[in-house]
Amino acid sequence: MPASLPARNRASGLFTGLLLGLVLAIGVFLHGTVRSMAFAKPGIIVEKMSKEEAEAKYKISSWGTWGCDVSKFDWTYSGTEAAYILEGEVTVTPTGEWKEVKPVTIGEGDYAVFPDGMTCVWDVHKAIKKHFNFS
Repeated sequence: MPASLPARNRASGLFTGLLLGLVLAIGVFLHGTVRSMAFAKPGIIVEKMSKEEAEAKYKISSWGTWGCDVSKFDWTYSGTEAAYILEGEVTVTPTGEWKEVKPVTIGEGDYAVFPDGMTCVWDVHKAIKKHFNFS
């Protein structure tokens, strides 16, 4: 056997080890990225529009109506809710597994969509009245 063979085997083993380490690091990075993307929660959608526009686009007068006085309470959505705010103002702050979702403050003239399953706190600053529709 040539004398250089053991040195070549050591170098080859070192290279293989580094290559496997790099592949493992890339795999962990990609798995974490894909995992975080796969579990990303949808945000709350808010769009300013007139009552007439909301009626023409969504037929909000056929939806239910709900309101409450100034208060603060926990809420869990058991379906996707579309809402049109007729009056008042509320800050909706996602909680729990949803805490990474950006809080929103909505008021008169806002059309909002709240995702199914979202947990949050409703902090009603001004008595609120809204049309709502669950899907």
